[in-house]
Amino acid sequence: MEGLTLAVLETNTSEASSGDERITEEGYVLVYRDRRRRWLVRPKDTPKLHTHLGILDVSALVGMEYGITATTTLGDELTILRPTIEDMIMKLSRRTQVIYPKDLGLMVVRLGVHSGSKVVETGTGSGATTALLAYLVRPAGRVYTYEIRPEFQEVARRNIERTGLGEWVSFRSGDSRLGFDVKGMDAGVLDVGDPWEVVASMKASLKPSAPMVAVTPTTNQAEKLVAKMKEQGFVAIESVEVLTRNLEARVGMTRPSNMMVGHTAYLTFGRKSVKREAEGDREPDPDLSTPPPDNSSSIENSFKPTFFADREP
Repeated sequence: MEGLTLAVLETNTSEASSGDERITEEGYVLVYRDRRRRWLVRPKDTPKLHTHLGILDVSALVGMEYGITATTTLGDELTILRPTIEDMIMKLSRRTQVIYPKDLGLMVVRLGVHSGSKVVETGTGSGATTALLAYLVRPAGRVYTYEIRPEFQEVARRNIERTGLGEWVSFRSGDSRLGFDVKGMDAGVLDVGDPWEVVASMKASLKPSAPMVAVTPTTNQAEKLVAKMKEQGFVAIESVEVLTRNLEARVGMTRPSNMMVGHTAYLTFGRKSVKREAEGDREPDPDLSTPPPDNSSSIENSFKPTFFADREP
């Protein structure tokens, strides 16, 4: 169900802290059978969920707690879970390839994104990265995301609206190679085909010391990107690849899974540095421009040594 609309995150912290989270008609639920069979639905839109495992009465779940089990008409038992940000991202409507959670996790940690952060992103795509960034910067931060393709941005707008995170996202249209109209950003994300062409714009938008990350599918792109980042004065440059493989854990027969999510992208990180002003370009310090008085003679007289030859017998 790739085109399924995604869940609106619950933001009622008082309800969450009380431990009494109930399913509502407007809220989304994740119907879970196993890793490959899961559905994201809302009782209001899908009162009856038809699957090969039978029909589930979703409307009957309203008022119940998350985490319960429910039985289909064919007797199959399903677990009703509250959706996480990962569930939301993986159920996005897509016009472009999204960045996988395995990469997104490292990206946001290395970028230091937190509540209150101001993040600039170029290459909105389907809005998966945008959604995660908005989820993290709320309620005091903001994500400024740029996309040159209007058809992609329209899909991203709809996806972000469905997540309920639109309040923390500003959409911009235009060519990022020409620059961003925001400055002093805490972090930056580049997800375009020619990221080396946008490095200068990103540097101008970031505050000093701020980190950035660029996503590239090929090594050739990563090479050109790193060369441009060095040219622009970025430091702490590092390119990495994240690979994940599940473990089939069974008593007495645990082994690595035969299937894995292998190469998805290369992630290149860097930090903005600012060169210090040359000594000749600085204003003279008034406290240092006047030389100290020459008291050498008085000092010499005060501490004139007395030799044995000068002493009286």
